[in-house]
Amino acid sequence: MLHEAIVGERILVPHVIKGETILKAEVEHKSRASGDIVMTPTIDLDSLIWSRQEPGPAFNTPIGEIVDFLVEVGKALDFDRNVHLQQAAINNLRCNNLGARILENCYRDIARFFERDAIVAEAEGSFGALGFLDGWQTKEVRGARLSIRACPPRIVHILAGNAPIVPPITIIRGAISKGVHLLKMPSNDMFTATALLRTMADVGPNHPVTRSFSAAYWRGGDPVIEGNVFRSQYYDKLVAWGGDAAVRNAMKYAAPGFEIITFDPKISISLLGQEAFNGQQDLEEIAARSAADIGAFNQDACSCARFQFVEGETEQIDAYCEELVKAMGQDSRYGAGPDGPTPPPPVLEEVDMLGMLEPVYRVFGRPDGHGMVIRSSEPVSFNPSGKLVNVVQTPSLKGAVKHVTVATQSVGVYPPSRIPEVRDQLSAAGAQRIVGLGNINAGRFGGTPHDGGWPLHRMMHWVVTE
Repeated sequence: MLHEAIVGERILVPHVIKGETILKAEVEHKSRASGDIVMTPTIDLDSLIWSRQEPGPAFNTPIGEIVDFLVEVGKALDFDRNVHLQQAAINNLRCNNLGARILENCYRDIARFFERDAIVAEAEGSFGALGFLDGWQTKEVRGARLSIRACPPRIVHILAGNAPIVPPITIIRGAISKGVHLLKMPSNDMFTATALLRTMADVGPNHPVTRSFSAAYWRGGDPVIEGNVFRSQYYDKLVAWGGDAAVRNAMKYAAPGFEIITFDPKISISLLGQEAFNGQQDLEEIAARSAADIGAFNQDACSCARFQFVEGETEQIDAYCEELVKAMGQDSRYGAGPDGPTPPPPVLEEVDMLGMLEPVYRVFGRPDGHGMVIRSSEPVSFNPSGKLVNVVQTPSLKGAVKHVTVATQSVGVYPPSRIPEVRDQLSAAGAQRIVGLGNINAGRFGGTPHDGGWPLHRMMHWVVTE
């Protein structure tokens, strides 16, 4: 199985269409991350749709059976036994910048998304009860007796490739919805989605959920494919993950009867109170918590903190910055250690300039993969990346809220006891998730809002009979 990755010096990308794996080297593409040549099958446009003239394969499958099937798929996602995941890990080293250790750890953890309690929690968080997804639900509204159904949707998903957790989340939500789903794979992860769908086909080759998914790669924005497939006669909605360009490309297809749901590009931040310097907790441990929030997925995920707002005297904050650089250089499960990424050249030029403006700005660390920190009194004007964080001195945590916007995904707070003090202001400013420092990337899938909403609830086609 592992030999199928390479055709000559070219990487072969499989497609999975309604449970059938297609391995053909017919169309040439270039990996965005590495520049490697990759080969895909030719896309048959008719194969990418499910006819509206008949129900989708899982439309009438009891939700209990779907959950049971997903749990069995999870059991088959043991990395040490699953050749599809192993192959995806090998191939993604050529197309993704996360590195072997981080990628393997991500793949080893995918099975956790398919645990029964996670799946049930995700469904119940959106609908209140698992059984709500089975048929019509009767309720009385202002004296009128109504029946409401969360009908299975027809959805195209534009996946992001910055972390391999996007495909399992998408597939589980899609399976719970009972709908039909076309997954457009990103150029920096053309293998995770198909590895999961191939595992589903191994577990249940003709199962309704297996036949409800397809995954293919094409160059984003291709008018021949997207202009013909992204239409209301075939699909109800388009769900777009990813950066600014991907989201803007998705938005242009909005039309009556074809809704766009986006998980926009976001950044995360940290708020550290004066309590960090009262000696009750070791500064090294606090820095380690911060580093866990900063460096996961090579600081390429929306959940990774890029700015930290810290109460304290300059000398105290500088001592913290020194500890933070040390902590950022340590290995973590999803983050690079001493051999991590470095800021891209345009960012390094900004850092070099700010380094000449001491004491207003101060730069800690070097561009050697261990991590860097910029200490300032106002946020820098650029977006820190490549294991770089901006520590901003602030007179109060409440005062730092002015820098929070609707593009702020997660906020890590130290100490957690100060969360009640700022959570209403953070929510009003646009933040979508508030956690204790060090827990931004430690959350468990299932039963909580995502980017300020309940995606499954939005995905469904809601119908009422009166």
